Amino acid sequence: MRVLILGGGGREHTICYSLSKSPKLEKLFCIPGNGGISEIAETIENISVTDFDKIIKFCKENKIDLVIPGPEEPLVKGLKDSLNKEGIKVFGPDTVGALLEGSKSFAKEIMSKAGIPTAKFEIFDESSKAKAYIEKKGAPIVVKADGLCAGKGVFVCETKEEAIRAIEKIMEEKIFGEAGNKVVIEEKLVGEEASYIVITDGYNFKALPTSQDHKRLLDNDEGPNTGGMGAYSPTPLIDKELKEKIEEKIIKPTLKILEKEGHPYIGFLYAGLMIVNKEPYVLEFNCRLGDPEAQAILPRVESDFLEIIEMALEKNLNKIDLKEKSESAVCVVMASKGYPGKYEKGKKIEGLEKASQIPGVIIFHAGTKKINNGFYTNGGRVLGVTALDKDIPLAIEKAYKAVSMIYFEGAHYRKDIGKKAFKYLAT
Repeated sequence: MRVLILGGGGREHTICYSLSKSPKLEKLFCIPGNGGISEIAETIENISVTDFDKIIKFCKENKIDLVIPGPEEPLVKGLKDSLNKEGIKVFGPDTVGALLEGSKSFAKEIMSKAGIPTAKFEIFDESSKAKAYIEKKGAPIVVKADGLCAGKGVFVCETKEEAIRAIEKIMEEKIFGEAGNKVVIEEKLVGEEASYIVITDGYNFKALPTSQDHKRLLDNDEGPNTGGMGAYSPTPLIDKELKEKIEEKIIKPTLKILEKEGHPYIGFLYAGLMIVNKEPYVLEFNCRLGDPEAQAILPRVESDFLEIIEMALEKNLNKIDLKEKSESAVCVVMASKGYPGKYEKGKKIEGLEKASQIPGVIIFHAGTKKINNGFYTNGGRVLGVTALDKDIPLAIEKAYKAVSMIYFEGAHYRKDIGKKAFKYLAT
């Protein structure tokens, strides 16, 4: 099978890594890719992931059997619909299914229709009405821009003044452009966050290994939010009982209502959850794999990853088992100085070869560029250093041993990735 991956981050490197192990794979391509991806796939840097005409042309010229988008933007903009018209298979939802991530108001309305547990909410398309609601409800409160904002459109506000300022930024100053035409205002849930990701054929689904992300820049969940500074899998927060609740109260009703509305959801369905008193609530849906969750999850999948995707496209997921390894995984993100704000590029990365020789260590590239057989920083999140071992403490130790061997000027990483697990193991 000839497969094209869209995207150039750590998630896409992980997808490429997992697919490369399949005997079903004939050739792997990636648009645009990165330094690490270029070692296992043919990378094409001069095509945008949202230039559907060029992607279609490339697929036809290279006899591509399957396209797997990594990021959400191509799906929200109609990638599947456009490519399917040309007879090209895409593993991902159609434009309506992708609205689960592309429009927070759409996702909330779907949850409301299906009775899916989520924070109480209201939707506004006028800033004056949104402000009046905040004055009435008070704080703490959460303000969300409706559309895609590259993970920056959610404001957790502790005071009314903060919430009103968030409305002004989103709806009046238009800091996120058209994505701020509407806002969702919801109650603040207090609990523990976790990620639950499934592969679905629209009717059946297989749960990927559980995981927990670390969003804040600094140790002890301090500092600004980022795209994610690390993840670990599995998380003891999600035990068998909670897993059943998530699937019965969230995953199954979501798939059922989308099927009922004529848009069976095929692809990765990611539920970002808040666990409150052992009950799951949906904070958000994503229409793709998480990043860096993928870097901790996919190395733990024992089954042929390409075969699972193939069976999902054929609506035959019920005929296959998704087997996961007993080993635990920890991924530590190494970021550029200044991330998540303005960061530097072009710093030489050293020690990759030595670190990758540690048994059980896999280094996933995110913001890297390969120049004359050397690797240089080319993004905010640069590397995802993943380690597998028989339990979380050993995987943590191994991951940080590998991180200590890698150097680039200004490198920043958290020192406490995976340690949240200890709290759940102790209870």
